[in-house]
Amino acid sequence: MKRAITWVIGIVIALGLAFVGGAYLLPESAVVQRQITIAAPPEKVFAIIGDLKRFHEFSPWAELDPAAAYVFEGADAAVGQKMSWTSKIPDVGNGAMTITERADNRRVAHDLNFGDMGTAKASFELSPSGSGTAVTWGFKTELRNPLERWFGLMFNRWIGADYEKGLLKLKAVAEKP
Repeated sequence: MKRAITWVIGIVIALGLAFVGGAYLLPESAVVQRQITIAAPPEKVFAIIGDLKRFHEFSPWAELDPAAAYVFEGADAAVGQKMSWTSKIPDVGNGAMTITERADNRRVAHDLNFGDMGTAKASFELSPSGSGTAVTWGFKTELRNPLERWFGLMFNRWIGADYEKGLLKLKAVAEKP
């Protein structure tokens, strides 16, 4: 009996070490990117993505909670513009997004703050593509501990589908006459 207990404890310790050790073989950050080509000029797309007051027009999360509360701070469509939200729906949650960089018709970058759930960076990259615009929506977050590194394996599936949906909505909005 004592031998069986020692054996079980040994297996638990080995699995624990494998979990922690394996985590440090995983990437230190999670990166998600999705791209779409929109039949609209870069300046039209930029006008939509460059102002947080228009984010709900293409946000894949806005329809999950139409009752979510939004507060805007700072100058419209400028570095420093901030959008905070609160929602009782866990998939929407609470957080804030602040514009940290704007390069007209080329790039918008955001800092994301999800409170206890952490921080991240997001960006939109625009480039001319034929008679339209190629748009890349990116996301990056640092993974600070073993559990976060294991969860990092799922970010592409979790966030990627939302980004694809959001880009399709952005395309629909930007391609309207």
